Amino acid sequence: MEVEKTKFSIKNLFKNQIMIPITALIVLILFNLIADPSFFAITFAPNSEGTMVFGGQLVTIIDYGSELALLAMGMTLVTAASGGQDISVGAGIAVAGSMVLKVVCGGNNRPDHMQAPLILGVLAGILVAMLIGAFNGILVAYFKIMPMVATLIMFTAGRSIASWFNNNELPIIVDPEFGYIGNTIPGCPIPSPVLVAILCMVIMALVLKFTNLKLYVQTAGINERSARLNGLNPTVIKFATYVILGVFVGIAGFVKVSRLSTINYNVIAKDIEMDAILAVALGGNALGGGKFSIAASVIGAYVIQFLTMTLYKFDVSSEALPAYKAIVVIILVISSAPAVREFFANRAKKLKKNTAKEVA
Repeated sequence: MEVEKTKFSIKNLFKNQIMIPITALIVLILFNLIADPSFFAITFAPNSEGTMVFGGQLVTIIDYGSELALLAMGMTLVTAASGGQDISVGAGIAVAGSMVLKVVCGGNNRPDHMQAPLILGVLAGILVAMLIGAFNGILVAYFKIMPMVATLIMFTAGRSIASWFNNNELPIIVDPEFGYIGNTIPGCPIPSPVLVAILCMVIMALVLKFTNLKLYVQTAGINERSARLNGLNPTVIKFATYVILGVFVGIAGFVKVSRLSTINYNVIAKDIEMDAILAVALGGNALGGGKFSIAASVIGAYVIQFLTMTLYKFDVSSEALPAYKAIVVIILVISSAPAVREFFANRAKKLKKNTAKEVA
């Protein structure tokens, strides 16, 4: 009986959604171990400020993957509730980051020190990102516009709005305190974005555990009519997910500008929306809405960053990266298609029957 329970639990484990990104991660790890074991080397040395910090390819993956993980959490909720994706998160990051700089610079694009409390700038950036999320949410939830089309508006106009905030100039903050969250805090060897991402993950986990948010989002995404019959308002739920995504976009926007203490409106977070969507898909979440797993999406985000670093390691140009990621998207879309799943399910049943006959 104990053996049967063990087999049953292992079988269920491999059926778990989270095994999809974990399997992809294991494949990447094995590939790099064979191709170049030095890929996993971790250093502990002083940075330019003299602070002892961890370094290496793995640290870089966890560091930069944290921004993508933030977006993946919000994108997962939006996808689950609305059955679509927000392609404006990159532009939203540009707008949020520009607003942060606008507030802390105080009208002077080259201040010697911050002209306003940093927390005020961060809150302003998050608020602006939430307003963008609310705008997208209204179009999707209340006007019933397809998410891809609705968010295309901000995708097109967002970076121009970000540039307009600072009069088409590139503000620079020389105050070292501004760069702490985007890099490292003195005395802490771990990159600050990692700590920010962990904090957000813990908060999200607590929200999902102690509230009905997950149930509401899944119900709205699976069947709107059923949600209404159960006393829920799917319109409000969809709208709320876009606002929540806006919070994560605002945080990611601050982290982005904090890294460099400046902003380039056309380059910042370029194509990051595609990586966020891919992280959700790699997490095994249905892109048509419904059930979801935040944990799987987060792991998917780090897998995408792992893939990016692996390609860079083998001298793949940045221009060619989208092509490799497109291949991953194609594989995911095809493998998740109902016809393909039905085909493999039927093959497995036939194989099981043949095996049973041979044994008999």
